[in-house]
Amino acid sequence: MTNEETKGSLLLDEQLCFALYAAQRAVTAAYRPLLDELGLTYPQYLVLLVLWERGEMPVKELAAALRLDYGTVSPLLKRLEAAGLVRRERSARDERSVLVAVTGQGEALRERAECVPGTLLAETGLGGPEVERLRKELWQLAAKATAVADRAR
Repeated sequence: MTNEETKGSLLLDEQLCFALYAAQRAVTAAYRPLLDELGLTYPQYLVLLVLWERGEMPVKELAAALRLDYGTVSPLLKRLEAAGLVRRERSARDERSVLVAVTGQGEALRERAECVPGTLLAETGLGGPEVERLRKELWQLAAKATAVADRAR
């Protein structure tokens, strides 16, 4: 590619990264009142979504599923454990590995959380096909951006 082909606008509102950032912040803010009723932050909600879906798992796998590093996930788990929603324990098979699982209290919260996704979609007016298209395009963008970041390492 020539220098001319790689030139782009430096206007803020024309940046893909800024549109994604603004959308992410707006969506997280829209979730906030729904999650406040459950006593959860958005990152804590994401942790529970993974555990509700996949069950007990090593912290390392949980971090990978959330695309976060161990150092970011660990404080989230400490707060969820203090709230009685998850438990952490060393693996009997591998002492280096820490397993995390939802507690009975965390499972009970799942039932209350089931309305969150539908409520958010109803309040934003987004329909099923539109959501599916957006999700597909965002995962494609994430994969492409990850490939670029991996090549840069």
